[in-house]
Amino acid sequence: MLAEWKIYLESKLKRPVVFVQRDSYRETMDLIQKETLDFAWLCDYPYLALGDEVRLLSVASYKGKPAYQSYLIVPSSDTQSKTITDLEGKVFAYADPHSNTGYVVPRYLLKKANKDTNSFFRRTFFTWSHHKAIQAVASGLAQGAAIDSYVWETLQRVNPALVAKTRVVWKSPEYGFPPIVAHRQVGSKDFAEFQAVLFNMHRDPAGRALLEKLNLDGFVAGSPRMYQNVAEMMRVLGDS
Repeated sequence: MLAEWKIYLESKLKRPVVFVQRDSYRETMDLIQKETLDFAWLCDYPYLALGDEVRLLSVASYKGKPAYQSYLIVPSSDTQSKTITDLEGKVFAYADPHSNTGYVVPRYLLKKANKDTNSFFRRTFFTWSHHKAIQAVASGLAQGAAIDSYVWETLQRVNPALVAKTRVVWKSPEYGFPPIVAHRQVGSKDFAEFQAVLFNMHRDPAGRALLEKLNLDGFVAGSPRMYQNVAEMMRVLGDS
């Protein structure tokens, strides 16, 4: 899909496009801070943490709106758990230390419940992706995880047997969908051209085909206001 998207973007922008993939949000943030990336698709947490080093370029629209949620999942065999506080003393999988839905949200829930985030679970570990967090719960490696609703629902389409081994026990309020950002030094012309290509993807067959593979409706303009609730959680946790 990335190879196809690269070809699509090059045909629209009339210039070479290079995709750079990293295994963690921290690595991507480092590349932005070193000024080696022009654009990046980030999670809410890194976007807020980078502050004025980046500008909001676009936000994906999913199921008709630029929003997603955090899902608390447990193994499907666990028919009793209803909230995160039911997982005390269990093994919990975090997606990434810079993930909103996979790290900020579960710790915020524990904080609001007056629980010690460092000792509440018997053990925690990072999977470094939401997909792997789902796999950890499905396999029984973890008894719980908080994951990106978009990833869970998209994986449900392509690997329903895996997702069926998990159960969603709680859904968060909506947050602004993970944004695509531009480094602050990207010029206004390059910014506008890339933004226009993303905004118009749904208008041509090749763009719609790529969006279908991404399980997205398209890309729309975003606003920093969309991430205020995430910023507030980070503030409560002392992460900002």
